[in-house]
Amino acid sequence: MTLYTYDKDEKGKTNCYDKCATNWPPLKAEAGAKADDEWTVVDRTDGTKMWAYDGKPVYTFIKDKKPGDVTGDGVGEVWHIVKAD
Repeated sequence: MTLYTYDKDEKGKTNCYDKCATNWPPLKAEAGAKADDEWTVVDRTDGTKMWAYDGKPVYTFIKDKKPGDVTGDGVGEVWHIVKAD
């Protein structure tokens, strides 16, 4: 599924909770997950962990139904597809 970043997040910190996280599910990381190159693990306030790419937490979008869907790109002018450099 397509991964997105959120402009209101900070490097290494998510600001997407509650309704935001319902519509934009965080890409969950298992408890023992380890950082690898550009991929790092971010702690959430609910005790779970999520993945970040280049320091930016990443999410999927509830309206993307199949791989390749990109309906979340540009939503609210704050959601963007993750782009590898």
